[in-house]
Amino acid sequence: MSFKTLHDFDLKGKRVLVRADLNVPAKDGKVTDTTRIDRMKPTIEHLTSKGARVIVLSHFGRPKGGYEAEFSQEFLAPVCEKSWGKKVAFGKDCIGEEASKAVAALKDGDIVLLENLRFHKGEEKNDPVFIAELAKLGDIYINDAFSAAHRAHASTEGLAHRMPTAAGFLMEAELNALNNALESPQKPVIAIVGGSKISTKLSVLNNLVKKVDYLFLGGGMANTFLAAQGIEVGKSLCERDMIDQAKTIMETCKKSGCELLLPVDRICVTKFGENAPFEIRMTESMPAEEEAVDVGPKTIEMLEDVLSGCKTALWNGPMGVFEVHPFDRGTNELARAVATLTSTGSLVSVAGGGDTVSALENAGTADEFTYISSAGGAFLEWLEGKELPGVAALKAYKAAA
Repeated sequence: MSFKTLHDFDLKGKRVLVRADLNVPAKDGKVTDTTRIDRMKPTIEHLTSKGARVIVLSHFGRPKGGYEAEFSQEFLAPVCEKSWGKKVAFGKDCIGEEASKAVAALKDGDIVLLENLRFHKGEEKNDPVFIAELAKLGDIYINDAFSAAHRAHASTEGLAHRMPTAAGFLMEAELNALNNALESPQKPVIAIVGGSKISTKLSVLNNLVKKVDYLFLGGGMANTFLAAQGIEVGKSLCERDMIDQAKTIMETCKKSGCELLLPVDRICVTKFGENAPFEIRMTESMPAEEEAVDVGPKTIEMLEDVLSGCKTALWNGPMGVFEVHPFDRGTNELARAVATLTSTGSLVSVAGGGDTVSALENAGTADEFTYISSAGGAFLEWLEGKELPGVAALKAYKAAA
């Protein structure tokens, strides 16, 4: 392992700065999805049980670099308390007198959540002065925010160069799962990539085709590849200005020995809406006046056959308009197929990024994959093959140590 973990430190009595990602969905002051908070619990439990004094750092929303009441993290303290089963105090700033006072009040095993890091411009600027102010508050720095690791900010990257550093259990689990899925996977590997546009995932596709054995494209992005082959896509979403890029990716597939898979049949409508009438069309027999909104049953059969011979599956993005019934059927059936193979132990399945988690929750399979990442942008940048600043800093500390 190329980074230190929580097990590498004597934690009793130590002030431990924990970078969490508590940037959770909220409406009218209430958190609507506590996944990111809940996933922090193993790290928090370990630290408090070992007698650490836990100082939680996070950002919330996009404040302009000063205090804004709507972005205060104070309302998150009781939510964290309920999830973690431990009293969580709140500090009214993340640096300066208020932060120092909140940290000084801690006893062994206590937790304090400090105010929004982004109320200070030094956070996003990775400013050395701001980093130094944060570092004064702790003895050890733990990064448990993989979902923010693609940002080179003071609390995600800068602190790792200033103090003893390790990955939290959530960060460690993410990195191990991602490594097992793409860097050193059991082969054959299939990548299942959906979503609406290839323009937003061009770098992802260019990286994946060099690393996987099969690449299946679903969702709207499949139409651009079908159009590049001269196949009618009707009124379906299609990025015609990306056809040349699609052809380039197809050529890279051939050179890399990656088999590109596209839908062989699709669910087509003339008027889109909840429970709209639809037809199942073979991909090459689609009328010009119709729109494809999901993959069809023969496509699922094809994928089930391919999956049965694979050892690793990497999933990003839905297969159709999963938010509208019954056009979630393709995503749901494919998700169940992956979940079933995972449960038998024959497949390692890793998913994440964008709408993926919502799509798999809709399918009722979110708990049945080997690992589902709660990260969005960081997961996609990892799929692109980029070195994430927050991860690189963890490795740099071990190398220096």
